[in-house]
Amino acid sequence: VQLQASGGGLVQTGDSLRLSCGNSGRTLSGYQVAWFRQAPGEERQFVAAVRWPNSATRYVDSVKGRFSVSRDNSKNTVYLQMNSLKPEDTAVYYCAARLNWAVDYYNLGQYHHWGQGTLVTVSS
Repeated sequence: VQLQASGGGLVQTGDSLRLSCGNSGRTLSGYQVAWFRQAPGEERQFVAAVRWPNSATRYVDSVKGRFSVSRDNSKNTVYLQMNSLKPEDTAVYYCAARLNWAVDYYNLGQYHHWGQGTLVTVSS
């Protein structure tokens, strides 16, 4: 598994961005995929996750109603649609994957595969 996160950039408060997570052209079928983020000087934190195969989703409270995680199995890609962005959303965003759903899906230690991260900067 070689995850690649992309789509970050510099935006203003209230703008939207869509992040993508691929597996270097290989399938993500069977993998549970999550997004984490790490702000400067802070620990990496859970943002959202999407299950395989039913695409059930989970979110951290701070992004509920603004972010949406989805997967397109035909494109082997998981997306994180981020709307109504705030300066506190500024961070490096990472996608992570594991086989089999973990009860503690929000725990970064449960994920075996990580992408390189993509920087999202939200200006006020």
